[in-house]
Amino acid sequence: MSAKETNERLIPAATILLVRDAPGLEVLMVQRHHQIDFVPGALVFPGGKTAPGDSEAAWAGHCDGFDLEHRALRICAIREAFEESGVLLARPAGARGVGAALAPADATARIAGMREAVDKGAAQFLDVVRGAELVLALDALTPFAHWITPQGLPKRFDTWFYIADAPADQVAACDGREAVDACWIAPATALADAAADRRKIIFPTRLNVELLAKSATAGAAIAAARTRKIVTVEPKIVKEPEGMVLTIPAEAGYSVTREPMGSMTP
Repeated sequence: MSAKETNERLIPAATILLVRDAPGLEVLMVQRHHQIDFVPGALVFPGGKTAPGDSEAAWAGHCDGFDLEHRALRICAIREAFEESGVLLARPAGARGVGAALAPADATARIAGMREAVDKGAAQFLDVVRGAELVLALDALTPFAHWITPQGLPKRFDTWFYIADAPADQVAACDGREAVDACWIAPATALADAAADRRKIIFPTRLNVELLAKSATAGAAIAAARTRKIVTVEPKIVKEPEGMVLTIPAEAGYSVTREPMGSMTP
């Protein structure tokens, strides 16, 4: 396979903004391990690339909202959040249904010890969910944004961002492998920490945190996402006198349309 073909291959991925009111709006973010090859040390939303098991037809009996768009990506987002933070958007199989209450902490705690096995592929996420008599709440996810890594970079991801209310009593804890910290943080605090170089937040994450910060509550943020037209953002790399710059379409609705290239890469 040529270098050009490798560069053009898009890797499907999904990430999730788990939000809560405490009492102000907070979002769950994780710090990536410093030895990870992609954006090491950065503060990000839980997420990652899709796995073959995310597309299994057998999920039909174990998901609410199975008929929704981007089913495999929604399963990926929920799986990655579970692997990296332990938070699981699911319902008891005996009390399932679109819009029904999410499973309490005691119902999901039973499978917390399976996070590493799922992450490493030693256990199938479908089998874990089915064995715990749970169903994934795909309907709890609302599309928030869609970004594609610009051409010319070694890895290119086609990433959907989702937003969802976090289960009220589930506790987030980092996995210690891909993530070394998991924290609930106000969007304004995350942005201030990035501006002061206390945390590293890359360009796409920062712009989506800024977008989230426009809402005062979790409910308002989800409502805004439901009404907002999602414009696919594939930054273009442009050479300008001051150096290489990323540009994004103004219609995407973010605060800026251009950024120095260094903000996108580790």
